[in-house]
Parts: sequence; structure tokens; C-alpha cells
Amino acid sequence: MNATAPHEIVVLGAGYTGMLATVRLAHRTRRRNVRITLVNPSARFTERLRMHQIAAGQELAHRDIPGLLQGTGVEFRRAAAVAIDPDARAVTLDDGDTLRYDTLVYAIGSRTDTTRVPGADQAWTIDDPRVARRLSVRLTEIAAARGTVTVVGGGLTGIEAATEIAESHPDLVLTLISAQELGAGMGDKPRAHLNRALDRLGIVRHVGTKVTKVLPDAVRLETGDLVPSDLTLWTTGFAVSPLAANSGIAVDERGLIATDPTLRSVSHPEIYAVGDAAAVRQTWGELHGTCQSGMASAGYVADSIARQLRGKTVRPFRFGYIHQPVSLGRKDAVIQFTAADDTPRRWYLKGRAAVMYKESVSSSPWPTFRMSRHANMTVQFSRGGRANKALD
Repeated sequence: MNATAPHEIVVLGAGYTGMLATVRLAHRTRRRNVRITLVNPSARFTERLRMHQIAAGQELAHRDIPGLLQGTGVEFRRAAAVAIDPDARAVTLDDGDTLRYDTLVYAIGSRTDTTRVPGADQAWTIDDPRVARRLSVRLTEIAAARGTVTVVGGGLTGIEAATEIAESHPDLVLTLISAQELGAGMGDKPRAHLNRALDRLGIVRHVGTKVTKVLPDAVRLETGDLVPSDLTLWTTGFAVSPLAANSGIAVDERGLIATDPTLRSVSHPEIYAVGDAAAVRQTWGELHGTCQSGMASAGYVADSIARQLRGKTVRPFRFGYIHQPVSLGRKDAVIQFTAADDTPRRWYLKGRAAVMYKESVSSSPWPTFRMSRHANMTVQFSRGGRANKALD
């Protein structure tokens, strides 16, 4: 019997990245003297890719985190981390307990930033499924009165939310406001399809202008114009938890953990950062937060930790984007295939084929978690835009 203390691995956050890192680590280290603890405030997995569906009144399947972890040996702690002492290698939880770690995986994601525009903190967001459900009730009330709704932010989240809500509540007057061109990262043809879908759904657009203030019943544009709004949904900008910065871990100007080529903290190499929490630079530029890149970083970190525990070397993280999948309600979608740096290629999908593709993307994480308990699932990495298998 091995009398030595186990290697303690603590994973903070059970979103897409934290879940994959945890189950992949459990499988890859199952024959080693390792103890893994996953910390998350909720026992239900939040499908961030589907929050716009909840806002539109749709019910999602219940995804139980402790149930998924049964048989893996992972301990689940329903709590939130409130402090990290990187010198003592300890995490303080909001229930008063302290967890010691030898290796920490920091997978606390981002939220919508409502601090930069006056009144935006009073707008709705769809970061939390409980808030999204309350939003769906309020949208139904406003639709019954043929009221007005404004979605601020023309990124993929804003587009998906606007189209989903407009399709579900055709009696609403829905306005989408974006400082940049809608579908700016797409080619001409997929962008044209996107705009045709917005026309079909009757979505009013204000493009190339910024919101300067959110009022209780309107949104003020930088032109001084007021857009009537019984409800404002804010989807633009992101912010990360101040936990890393407050704990003395090196971060960049946005609060993201500064990482080396193997996704270790540059100030505390026993800490790995994945997903939205990490500042990750590739040869072509810096990653931006998506489930696509986050899942790849989580799989890579799980493999890297397992390799290091076996005394093996670790190659640098390499990743390239492959697509921009965008739902346009339940009956339409557009998929822009991309180069590694997320610039558009010629190829794209639209209509029903794109709907099927987008649904396969949105529904894939949970089955991936389940299968990763028993097998070394391939996670996409990239060298020069070509996908490679995960580290052995």
C-alpha cells in the first residue's frame, strides 16, 4: 500500500473547461496516487452556449455534475472560491473551508461586463440560467403588450439572443444595436445570409453606433437619439473574476492570468489557467474566449498534468480556430469556416444544414464529458491551422 500523500489537484469552476479538465484528468491519472477536487457554486452544469434558448422560454435538460462524476473518484464541492494563497497553495471557500493543492486548475470563466456604460448594470444579462428564466417570463409579458426590447451587442451572443427572442415573440418590436458591422468576422455571403435572417425576423438594427446610457425605458445612442426600450438585454463586453488578481497571481490588463506556452501561470507555475480566465498567445495572435478554444485548452492542461506526473515532457499548446457557428433562431443558422486565426475562409453553411451543424456543436460538450471518463478523447489542437491529436 502506498503510504505517501496523494498529489492534490483542485479545479476551480465547472463550466465547459473545468468539467473537461476534471473528467479527463480523472481518467488520465486513475492509476496514480492523485486526488482531484472540483469546486463550483452550483451542482447543475450551465450550458452557456444555450442561454439564449432559456431566455426565449425553452427548457433545457438537467445536467447534474455530481451524477456525471460518480465512479471517477473526483470529489465535488458545492462552493465558491473566495481567496487563493499561492504561497501556501491553499484555496479558501465561501463555506469557510480551506483546500490545499499541489496543482491548481483555474477555470473560472467570464461574465458580461456591465460596468463601462451608465445604467448598463440595470440591464438584463444571460450569464446565469436563473436570470435567463426570469428574463423569459418578462419577455412574455412585454410581448403580450406588444412592447419594445433592445439587445445591445452585435457579437455572436447578441445575434443569437436577438434572433431567438424575435422568433419566439414575433409581437415584440426588437432592436439590435452594434458598434461594429454584424457578422464582421464572416465573409460576404454568410454575412448577407445573416442580414436576410434579421430582415425576415423583423429585427431593427442600429449599426456603427455605441450606447452611451441605459435608461429605465430607453437606450441613448452616441448620436443623442433615444431608442424606446421596455427591456434592455446587455450582451457586449466581458469581465473576469478579480480572484486571481486579488490573490497575487500575475494577470494582464484585463485580469486574465498571464500564462507561459504550456498554460502555466508565469508567476506560479503550479497553477494552470484555461478558457476565458487565461491570456493565451499563439504565433498568429491571442486567443479570444470561445467554447472552441476553451475546451482545447482544458484537454491540453489535463494531458499536460498527467504527463508531468509520469515524468514526461510537455509540448507547448498550439490551437487554431475552425469555425464560427451562429444560430438564427431554431429554424436557421449560418456557419463560417475559418483559418486558424479565426479569419473567414471561402466555405460556409446556411439554412437547415447549418442548423444541424450548430446543434451538433452545442450538444457535444456533455457527451464529450461522459465519454472522457472512460477513454482518451481527441481534443483539437493545431499547428499552422491543421488539427493534431492531443498529447499522448
